[in-house]
Amino acid sequence: MKRLLAGTLLAAFGNLAVAIEEPGYDTVLADDPYEVRQYRPMIVAETVVPGDLSGASSAGFRLIADFIFGNNTSPRGQREKIEMTAPVTAEPASEKIEMTAPVTVEPASEKIEMTAPVSVADAGGLWRVHFVMPSKYTLETLPRPNNPAVRIRELPSARVAVVTFSGLAGERKVAEKTDDLLRWIRSRGFTASGKPQLARYNPPWTLPFLRRNEVQVELK
Repeated sequence: MKRLLAGTLLAAFGNLAVAIEEPGYDTVLADDPYEVRQYRPMIVAETVVPGDLSGASSAGFRLIADFIFGNNTSPRGQREKIEMTAPVTAEPASEKIEMTAPVTVEPASEKIEMTAPVSVADAGGLWRVHFVMPSKYTLETLPRPNNPAVRIRELPSARVAVVTFSGLAGERKVAEKTDDLLRWIRSRGFTASGKPQLARYNPPWTLPFLRRNEVQVELK
């Protein structure tokens, strides 16, 4: 089982090493390393997992990788491999989620309240991990997950503030970048309306100085 999961991760992250699709957006404001983007509507496959940032990111990645590699049912009733996209995104989850079995991925009874803004490294409970689906799909044509722990959701267009950084995206560094971004948002007269989320664009064997990471916060 461990070898199978390792092979799945290797294949998935290997796809990240080539030119692949990223969510479409228009740049509203550029102030290196900060940026405001207007993202176009997108469809995401997501799951909610417990743990710290690192552990939840890995667990969530495996669940969604399983979906896009074929654990799904297409509108034609067949399995279909879905192209990998970037980035892989994680954010604190604050909504009430129902439990699924046999793996406890989504707690049933506890509702976790978050106040915004909050550091992406401070949740310590539930994390929502998602991949953006390739733009060629619609909700009608996208295969459906066979695993109920993975769900499909359509996100509307959104204006998002972003800070880009390289290196390892550990919890301390992510917390620092989140604080930097929130200060920049206030200095520019914007108002944050969403929870900060971490976006990672590279496979794990990428040299730290070549990695591209982002903390993103939706704006009012």
